Amino acid sequence: MTAPAPSELNILFITADQLRADVLHGRLAGIAPTPNLDRLARESVVFENHHTVTAPCGPARASLLTGLYAFNHGSLRNGTPLDAGLTNLAREWRKAGREPLLFGYTDATPDPDAHHPADPALRSYEGLLPGFREVVEMRFESPHTWLAHLIQKGYDLPRPLPQRLFELYLPQGGEIAGPALYRAEDSDTALLTDLTIAHLDARRDHPWTAHLTYIRPHPPFVAPAPWNEAVAPEAIPLPGEDRADHPFTRAWFSERNSFGLWMGFDGDCEGLTPARAQALRAVYLGLVAELDHHIGRLLDWLEATGQAERTVVVFTGDHGEMLGDGRMWGKHSVFEKAFHVPLMIRDPRRPAQAGRRVSAPTESVDLAPTLLSLAGREPPAPWDGRPLTPWLEGETPDWRTSALMEIDFAEPEGRETRFQRAWGTGLEDSGAVILREGRWRLIRFAAEHLPPMLFDMEADPEETANLAPQMPDRVARMTETLLRRRLARSGRGKAHLAVGV
Repeated sequence: MTAPAPSELNILFITADQLRADVLHGRLAGIAPTPNLDRLARESVVFENHHTVTAPCGPARASLLTGLYAFNHGSLRNGTPLDAGLTNLAREWRKAGREPLLFGYTDATPDPDAHHPADPALRSYEGLLPGFREVVEMRFESPHTWLAHLIQKGYDLPRPLPQRLFELYLPQGGEIAGPALYRAEDSDTALLTDLTIAHLDARRDHPWTAHLTYIRPHPPFVAPAPWNEAVAPEAIPLPGEDRADHPFTRAWFSERNSFGLWMGFDGDCEGLTPARAQALRAVYLGLVAELDHHIGRLLDWLEATGQAERTVVVFTGDHGEMLGDGRMWGKHSVFEKAFHVPLMIRDPRRPAQAGRRVSAPTESVDLAPTLLSLAGREPPAPWDGRPLTPWLEGETPDWRTSALMEIDFAEPEGRETRFQRAWGTGLEDSGAVILREGRWRLIRFAAEHLPPMLFDMEADPEETANLAPQMPDRVARMTETLLRRRLARSGRGKAHLAVGV
């Protein structure tokens, strides 16, 4: 059979929220039942050393969909506007003659310069990235499609909505591992899958392009039965040891935080008992198992309708989750588990590459140029990422030797974070940049009084021993590499053009 041309391909781009890589390949792999993601991995090129270039959700998705590092797109934190003038994957897909369909959300904070001050779009950071057609509206803080479904099904929802939305996530029976109040067939994950299949089935006679974004396994950690009991807490390795003592870790624990882990959590991460931590980790993995089940439904539908051989499937996470390692939860961190995410790409035109494992460092900014290349169009010159298509074609291209990451721990005046209060820093010096180069991981902070951290990820994967004081030469060499990488891409904009020359 002749391989389909780019214009004949379907593209299914799936993103899971807060999914750390080692759930699928690493320390936690094989604990949650993931037969469908394992099946997808066997049919895909798997990028084992893949990292988001920033966190949390808004900045991570801005980089994922613009192909730009956060220091270039400027949306550094949830709620920081994304410049409406920037192009993005959806807009570029349209130039390839494709209509980008969105099932879920993009968390693109709207640009006030592109809206009237009274525009309701400015009331939420969970905006729609320009260029997408929002087929199913399933945003985290305003999941109207799901709420309408639950109301139609007769659930007695807490009012007013969405102010009391989080009460939906109360585990029943008073235990962390208690089931959600909604049935498994009515969960947000189930409904989003139902609607995605229904809408794509109506379009299956012609090539389609879809971005499907699941909120799970993002907290609050509550799962409907039977997924709440899919993983036994005793089957999970204990959380990793405490991280190295440093002003960062001291700031992290300086105030209570992570209140959204489950309804009623008081934010005392240090005081979370081992039994409760393991119960929470089990629910997280149960949500992964639920997600896997519905990914399987999508893959089965592609097979049953004869579309599998002309559908590229890309699966990744927007960022990771500390999941109690070092008694830390969430993604507001500088440590590896918050940045290392899964990536697998199934290209049915190249079955010989199925199951290939790539250990070269890849970055989330590589996804937009890859997805655009799969549609037969060249990525815009300003994009920071590089297409991964050579790896999909069986080549071993000349590639970067490091992964570049960053995160900002500030909020504007009046909303200062615990990091700003602990460090005495402001908007401009509360960030960190990270370089992962081979076995080494370097963290540099913007504030001059915050010392660097250096970890040997082979000898110390839990990042418990800061080697920076003992290895100043390596810190200096990696800092130079980091600086050169930043200089090579910083503020490129239209630097590839020349006018009047």
